[in-house]
Amino acid sequence: MIALEASYRHCEAVARRRARNFYYSFLALPAPKRRAMCALYAFMRECDDRSDGDRASLESLREWRVHLDAALEGRTPPHPLWPAFLDTVSRYRIPAACLHGMLDGVSSDLEPRSFETFDQLYRYCYLVASVVGIATIHIFGFSDPRAPELAESCGVAFQLTNILRDVGEDALNGRVYLPREDMARFAVAPEMLAARRVCPELRRLLAFEAARARGYYEEARPLIGMVEPDSRHALWALIEIYSRLLRRIEQRDYEVLGARVRLSTLEKTGIALRAMLQRAL
Repeated sequence: MIALEASYRHCEAVARRRARNFYYSFLALPAPKRRAMCALYAFMRECDDRSDGDRASLESLREWRVHLDAALEGRTPPHPLWPAFLDTVSRYRIPAACLHGMLDGVSSDLEPRSFETFDQLYRYCYLVASVVGIATIHIFGFSDPRAPELAESCGVAFQLTNILRDVGEDALNGRVYLPREDMARFAVAPEMLAARRVCPELRRLLAFEAARARGYYEEARPLIGMVEPDSRHALWALIEIYSRLLRRIEQRDYEVLGARVRLSTLEKTGIALRAMLQRAL
C-alpha cells in the first residue's frame, strides 16, 4: 500500500493538474487543510472520470463504490489516493453520506438528462455539488448549525452557474439541464439550445435562471463568516471565482452557445493572491 505522504503528494498533483477553479481557492488555506482539500478533490475527480469520458460506465462507478465501502471499513483498495483520502475523512469527520451522494450524482450523468421541474434539478444540484460543499466545510471547520444548509445553497449556486455556461455543449451531448417547465414558460424548444446563437426566448430563460443562481449566492454569503477564520479567505475566493463567472455570462448577454465563457488564469490567480494577502494581514 502506498505511504500516507506519497498519497497526499499524488492527490496534490491531481489537484494542481485538474482542479482549475477549485485549486486557486486551495492556495489560501493552511497546509493541512490544503492537503485535505486536494485529497477530497482527487476522490471527486476519480468519480467524475468514471462518469464522463473514455472510462465512463455504470460498471466502473459500481466498482468505485465497492472500493469506497471497503476503504471506509478499513480495507484499503490499491489506488494511490485512498490513504490520503481516508486520513482526511477521519481527521475532519466528513459524513459518508456526502461521499455516496457524490457517486449518486455522477452516476445519473451516464444517461441523457432532462428535468421536468426545478425541484428535480435542485435534487441533482444537491447530489453533484451541495454534498461537495458540505464535505468542504467539514474541512474548513464550523460550529454554527446553519452552515450545512448554507453550504447546500452555495453548491446549488455553483452548479447552476456551470449549467448556464455549458448549455450548448450539454445539449449537443443529449443533456438538457434547464427544467422543461421553465423552457415552456419562455417558449424555448430543445433545438434552440444547440443553435449557434442565443435567440431572444433563450436569452430570457437564461436570465431567469441566472437570477435564480444569484439568489443562492446571496443566501450562501453568510457562510464565509461561519467557517473557521483560517479558511474564510479560501471560501471567499471560491465563491468569488464562481460568482464572477456568472457575472461574465451576464455581461456577455448570455451568449453561451459559441465560445466557452471562462475566467482567465490571470483573473483566478489574482483572486487567489488577494485571498492569500487578506489571510496574511
